[in-house]
Amino acid sequence: MISENVLKDIFKPNNLKWRTAITKVEPNRILTRGYLQEKLIGNISFAEMVYLLVKGELPSKNEAKMLESVLISFCDHGVTPPSTQAARLIASAGSPLNTCITGGLLAFGKNHAGAIEFSMEMLQEGIQRTRSDLDIDKIAQIMVAESMKNQKKIPGFGHRYHTEDPRAPRLMELAQKNKCFGRHCELALEIENILFESKDIRMNIDGANAGILSDLGFDWRLGSGIFMIGRLPGLMAHVHEEISRDPPFRKIFHNDEIYYDGEEEKL
Repeated sequence: MISENVLKDIFKPNNLKWRTAITKVEPNRILTRGYLQEKLIGNISFAEMVYLLVKGELPSKNEAKMLESVLISFCDHGVTPPSTQAARLIASAGSPLNTCITGGLLAFGKNHAGAIEFSMEMLQEGIQRTRSDLDIDKIAQIMVAESMKNQKKIPGFGHRYHTEDPRAPRLMELAQKNKCFGRHCELALEIENILFESKDIRMNIDGANAGILSDLGFDWRLGSGIFMIGRLPGLMAHVHEEISRDPPFRKIFHNDEIYYDGEEEKL
């Protein structure tokens, strides 16, 4: 057994190659962001722990409630997303739970789950531009005009299934109720007003959460990670349902739905 003095010598700052300000681990002692973990256990919620780990401080009660609502809003969207389909297909092949969930998470990309980061980046850059003495409504008009000129979709608005994503207005309502509605949410709503009047397009969950997370002070590069935290329980539920209710080796397509369009047999 390694003695305590030897452990202390190993953990001397000059001997370490890795540095972190998140958690300090010592014999019989775990300190996370300055808080003993045994004092955090049972006294804060999971959302508060996420906030503490990522931002380095405990949130206010309203901020904790808001982050919890954001995580819940990400929880599941049925079998419609590619990530859920990937996880279930891997489960159907007989892979273990961790492999199935990992496969689902690896399916996230710019076309699925990427919009939250794109939207957060856009809103955060937009608010930076308001420092040039332009009002939020004017910045919203400029951003929409630039997008239309470049023929680019504005991330966080429109949905392939919903003409009005039911989660977005609820999140905006909660942001105002919890006093977490700031300039980024205001900009998101201004963009929605312009898009709705011109193209009948409304804000989706990514646009709503992009505004809220930005007003909570999260860097846009954390967007997909927060999405993954919220979606993981849903992936786990789908994997378990697949292996407990459906026969293995699921067929997504029947043979008559697959056609070959390559070259015919060569001599």
